Amino acid sequence: MADHKHGEMDITVQEKTFDSFIWFVSRGTIGIIVFLIFLALVGA
Repeated sequence: MADHKHGEMDITVQEKTFDSFIWFVSRGTIGIIVFLIFLALVGA
């Protein structure tokens, strides 16, 4: 069995996926907040 060497694996794909996920979640959160403010102003 091979010895594990910390920091040797290429993680560029995982970093790109994580960055995309954070972008999506932050934009979704901003969208929901804007929608809730709109609902509060309209009085629905």
